[in-house]
Amino acid sequence: MWSTSRLALTKEMSQNPSNVLEEWASLEEEFQHLQETHKLYLQKLEEISKLQNNCSSTISRHHKRLKELSHQVKRCGNSSSPEDSKTMDAIKDKIKMRPNVLFEMEAFLPKKNGLYLSLVLGNVNVTLFSKQSKFAYKDEYERFKLYLTVLVLLLSFTCYFFASYRFVDAILNFLLVWYYCTLTIRESILITNGSRIKGWWVFHHYISAFLSGVMLTWPDGELYKVFRNQFLAYCLYQSFVQCLQCYYQSGCLYRLRALGERHNLDLTVEGFQSWMWKGLTFLLPFLFFGHFWQLFNSISLFNMAQLPDCKEGQVLLCALCFLILFLGNFLTTVAVVRQKMKSRNQKAKSQ
Repeated sequence: MWSTSRLALTKEMSQNPSNVLEEWASLEEEFQHLQETHKLYLQKLEEISKLQNNCSSTISRHHKRLKELSHQVKRCGNSSSPEDSKTMDAIKDKIKMRPNVLFEMEAFLPKKNGLYLSLVLGNVNVTLFSKQSKFAYKDEYERFKLYLTVLVLLLSFTCYFFASYRFVDAILNFLLVWYYCTLTIRESILITNGSRIKGWWVFHHYISAFLSGVMLTWPDGELYKVFRNQFLAYCLYQSFVQCLQCYYQSGCLYRLRALGERHNLDLTVEGFQSWMWKGLTFLLPFLFFGHFWQLFNSISLFNMAQLPDCKEGQVLLCALCFLILFLGNFLTTVAVVRQKMKSRNQKAKSQ
């Protein structure tokens, strides 16, 4: 009844010309204010664009001058007096620290996309201009990686134990292709916005995407059936280890960021990095087992490729991909562990 009476009152007001004129005048005033605000917004955008261009050109010039000055300092180092030598050492230390500060500045300025992002997205600007938006995107990337890893774990489990059908395997492989391709795009955007992930931790996602694509195109036959369970068990194990890594690494990164020892855009990775030493060494046996499983997959596929009835080119391609993954993961992990042990020994000697 209340709603009916309100509707009748609204109808009566709408039929009154004075009320219509009053409402229109209010709308006109609001529209004028909106136009002025929007005009001011466009002016500020133009000012920001000029400031961004100015900062970018100054940073580029500063990089060039720093490089020239570092060469001059090296030349002056041998022929200077003790006092000048101390001054030169102080300048050297500042020159070493300056690129990190400039890198932080560049993270908040527009920049050209790299080759991969240019091919995928074109010249769209992907720079995020606030710390909150950068961290939110990074946080969303971590959630995406964890959710998809759990989904791959469940699908691998289903394929291994319950669904022995090629089309279900194709769904898993297509999911892996999409997952790794999406990871490479998101990681490239994060790198553009100042993330320090680099080297093998980025490249191995490209190899994994290619490997998943090759597995997707492998026709259903005797050789595929021979390797199928081995591959599914590998996917199951890798997904389990990646879930462990996502859980423990995210907690470790949160604590290190709170202490100011890590960057806000540092990411969890499918491997072992220098900051993981404390509390995460228990992951090393799981990682090394996964690395040697990749080697085992590669050897199995190379042996399969030598069989007389092996006509599929996917066998050799998969063998090469697994071999590259093993070498990259194993050598990178060994290098990180060796570096950490060396730094620990140096600290112990200094104490």
